[in-house]
Amino acid sequence: MAASKQQHLLRDYIAEHPIVRFHELRRAGIFAMTIARAVEAGELVRLSRGLYQRPDADLDTLQALAEAAKLVPQGVIALTSALAFHGLTDQIPREVWMAVSQKDWAVAPAYPPIRITEFKDAYMKQGVEHHQISGVAVRIFSAPKSLADVFRSRLVDRSVAIEALRAALQQRKASPAVITETAMANGAWRKMKPYLEALTSNG
Repeated sequence: MAASKQQHLLRDYIAEHPIVRFHELRRAGIFAMTIARAVEAGELVRLSRGLYQRPDADLDTLQALAEAAKLVPQGVIALTSALAFHGLTDQIPREVWMAVSQKDWAVAPAYPPIRITEFKDAYMKQGVEHHQISGVAVRIFSAPKSLADVFRSRLVDRSVAIEALRAALQQRKASPAVITETAMANGAWRKMKPYLEALTSNG
């Protein structure tokens, strides 16, 4: 009976939480042995150490963002990964880009592939949006904040940043005024200014 109760408890929990950490299952009253048996039976998929998901959960780029948010809870989806989320680039990053503050530096886990970059504390506090993906709260920088970050960063090719800026204007993801204000607040205005002026003067 105890085993059956544990199985029901596990199934009910993962029905609402497609991606889950080991300590969250334990906190919900699910035994380590129950978790191990569920993995053996194929009822739970072990993604990496301490991270599990339902076998029927969608494996796509959004899923990778949710998994990354679980593994690096202090991080924010940033740079090319944030551009892709907002539909501002055709590039699908092989790694999930996450920004962390200087005090929160962490070693990136092996799976999913995560690339961690360090942002100044001031740049971590602005433009953070909260999205629900596969039942996971995921923090992602907004479209204008991501534009500022990719223009400021040496890690993203300038051509990617320019195309993202063009896409943001065409899709009206943010007004030129908001893009300008955000770039100024995030140390990117000097680099972005000539491109934004060129793209807006034609319109």
